[in-house]
Amino acid sequence: MSDSSHLPGQPSAENHSGPLPDSGENWLPGLRIWIRDLAISILFAAVVILFLYQPVKVEGTSMMPRLTDQERIFINKFIYRLEPVERGDVIVFRFPYDETKSYIKRVIGLPGDVVEIRDGEVYVDGVRTEEPYVLSEYRGRQSFGPAKVPENEYFVLGDHRNSSNDSRMWGTVARGYIYGKAQLIYWPVARWGLLE
Repeated sequence: MSDSSHLPGQPSAENHSGPLPDSGENWLPGLRIWIRDLAISILFAAVVILFLYQPVKVEGTSMMPRLTDQERIFINKFIYRLEPVERGDVIVFRFPYDETKSYIKRVIGLPGDVVEIRDGEVYVDGVRTEEPYVLSEYRGRQSFGPAKVPENEYFVLGDHRNSSNDSRMWGTVARGYIYGKAQLIYWPVARWGLLE
């Protein structure tokens, strides 16, 4: 007598080729994989933000029109380990006279440069600097210098010269105070874009 419990003419479980009934637990492995991938992505994003990029809120109008008050930007905290600070970079640094504050300005003079401002026009080593990022109504008519930038220090200005507290008032910024380069506006979305 056969041990089989199936009826004659019906396929047995051993030779059944169709899909087995859903047990209701087949989604668990997929959910575990999804959670694992999400956790890895969050960890990776945290590492990138903590060690490479940092979100920063712009406060004030000294970098108008390129940066406006309350905009959010990402700064690259790692780039200056690989390459030097260059003229034209928009940098973030600790204010030399109050390290609890951070400023954002544009690099105008490099170490060893002689910087002079004549009636609002900037000259570096006697050559007038083209500044397409400064609007004529923001340029002002102030004069400054000439002054030589010390070694390992940088002369910085805001793009809105009429409302910027910068190297004209308190001097140059030592390299050790600089901790990032502004690279991307991310909020508001309408202003999203790379910084130049």
